[in-house]
Amino acid sequence: MLRLSLLLLLLSHSTSSMLLGWVESPGYPTGYLPHSSLNWSRCASKGHTLSIRLIHLDLEDSHNCENDAVKVFSDGNLISILCGEREYEDLQSTVNPYLLSSPGGCLSLLFHSDYSNAKRHTGFRGFYTIQDFDECEEDPNNGCTQFCHNYIGGYRCSCRHGYHLDRDRQTCTVSCSRDLSGKKRGDISSPSWPGSYAENANCQYNLSVEAHLQLELHFSDIFDVEQSPDGQCIDTLRIETPSGTLGSFCGQTPPPSPFLTHANQVQIHFISDGFGTNKGFSFHFKTRDKVCPAVATAHSALTPQQPEYVRGQLVTVTCDVGYVVNTQTIQTQSPEYEATCQSTGTWTPSYTCEPVDCGFPGIPKDGILQLVGSDSPETQYQAQIQFNCTSKYYRLEGDDTYTCSDSGEWISVNGKTEMPKCTAVCGKPETSTLSAGRILGGQNAKLGEMPWQLLIKSPRRGGASLINDQWAVTAAHVVERFEEASLQLYGGMVDGRIQASVMDSEKIIIHPGYPKETSGVERTNFDNDIALIKFTSRVNFGPNLLPICLPEKGRGVSENELGTVSGFGMTDKVRKSALLKYAHIAVYSHDECNRTPNLSEQSDKAMTFTNNMFCAGASGKDSCEGDSGGPFILPMLSGVGGPYSLTGIVSWGRYCRTGDNKGYYTKVGNYVDWIKNTIETVETS
Repeated sequence: MLRLSLLLLLLSHSTSSMLLGWVESPGYPTGYLPHSSLNWSRCASKGHTLSIRLIHLDLEDSHNCENDAVKVFSDGNLISILCGEREYEDLQSTVNPYLLSSPGGCLSLLFHSDYSNAKRHTGFRGFYTIQDFDECEEDPNNGCTQFCHNYIGGYRCSCRHGYHLDRDRQTCTVSCSRDLSGKKRGDISSPSWPGSYAENANCQYNLSVEAHLQLELHFSDIFDVEQSPDGQCIDTLRIETPSGTLGSFCGQTPPPSPFLTHANQVQIHFISDGFGTNKGFSFHFKTRDKVCPAVATAHSALTPQQPEYVRGQLVTVTCDVGYVVNTQTIQTQSPEYEATCQSTGTWTPSYTCEPVDCGFPGIPKDGILQLVGSDSPETQYQAQIQFNCTSKYYRLEGDDTYTCSDSGEWISVNGKTEMPKCTAVCGKPETSTLSAGRILGGQNAKLGEMPWQLLIKSPRRGGASLINDQWAVTAAHVVERFEEASLQLYGGMVDGRIQASVMDSEKIIIHPGYPKETSGVERTNFDNDIALIKFTSRVNFGPNLLPICLPEKGRGVSENELGTVSGFGMTDKVRKSALLKYAHIAVYSHDECNRTPNLSEQSDKAMTFTNNMFCAGASGKDSCEGDSGGPFILPMLSGVGGPYSLTGIVSWGRYCRTGDNKGYYTKVGNYVDWIKNTIETVETS
């Protein structure tokens, strides 16, 4: 009974660990019929492989085995397709070695025959078996770092004396971690020191002493931790303290000795890979009173300068150039503070030195001046920003590149702190002319020839000149009594009946020296006949709407100097012209302008001529009623294309169709400072 039980036990173990048998084509060996088929599959258990050895093969031969064929698959992948007739020796050498599954994998066999055969073929026969897979010999990736032992259905790893298997049960490592807390002196070295250190080491040594002490490491002269040719650490030694990691250290140069950790708690980490025969390291550790390091915070220096500082010592912490003290609540403008060395080896107070922040540069919000490249630039010390103007009708006034300085100011490449601005390109029409003409009987202007010309239709018809994108200049008498009114000015056209651009006035400012009207008394003095008009919004420049330049301060005129006057005023045919006209006229001498009687268009009384005026005209050419406030420009409008300056403003004169042809103009050069100062005052208020 015992013998029978033992036999059953052996048989049970044999059948569970070994699987074998025959696989053959239908009808073997008498021959298979047309349209025969076979679908066969077997799988190996874990740690085993399944193989087939064919001992006979006789199938109909065909190109690429298209007719009758047997196909063998390993884990679903076709590994062989057979047909025709093969000798046993041929099968053994060229076919059978490859009919093998992966460990724990499956083999499948498919056979099919077509509808007819010229002769009857016997088919095929093979023997399949499951055998143990030797991972140690046949699998180079078995994972054992030292010894590999195969057994039926698997394998296991083992280690040399002094090593043990890590948690992955494959890597051999050493027990090298130690807790040395409380010890004030001792020695630590790499595993197997002074011999070559162990591969796959992962060592951690914990040191801990009282809070007022620090650990001091003294490395031996022999230091040999594996390093790559390019200086990268293959194996590595790290020293970790509560304030950070020191290292990694490798190569053949030991860390400086004594190595002050400035900490009472230290962890020593040593990690090696699976290769190499390097010696490693050794050091002696001991304690000493804590001292404060020579650096209180990053980006700073200490005064007085010493390698280390003892408890109670006072120093001045000075931030590097371009850095200021951050007290963790506010960033001060001071670059330094005082700190005291504590018994714990720390500095108190402990502030950081942060980069100076110049902040976002103060630039107008009109969208004309813009930062190049980003709407949110870096604004800290040494950051750079660059400006440009968004329109070709403006030019950048000032430098274009600024750097955040250590003083917290943006400073340009030329040392300027003022931000640049975009000023309108003035006095340069895109459409030039070679024509001559007149206003009184004058030449019609082409669109874009005088893009600064503006028209005021009511309450009093007159002209004005655009001097930038928010301001125009006109004669005071055109807008007197209408300072509180909202005027409309028209520009960008040469036909007053077409409203190309409309500008609404926000503010009208008459020169304070212009004589006020006296009720019931006819005006005989047009001194300081100039006024400024501010628009409610900026003008969008274009080829037909551009500003005229202001003249240089004090710019006068010379006798016989030729200029151009323009306007929508009275002509020789009609009282008011719908079209913009211009004429080239010459400046008269001072004596000619001052010759009496000077009679205005509205009065027979003598008019006052002052140094703030000049007069000009030509035979049959003159400004006339309705041109008041319009421009007299120099040089004369020509094909050169400027730049042109607003030298005069049409002010007064005799009745223009009497043939006198002498008009009086406000001398704008005398008012350049008043214009600029007034605009600046209004825009900054």
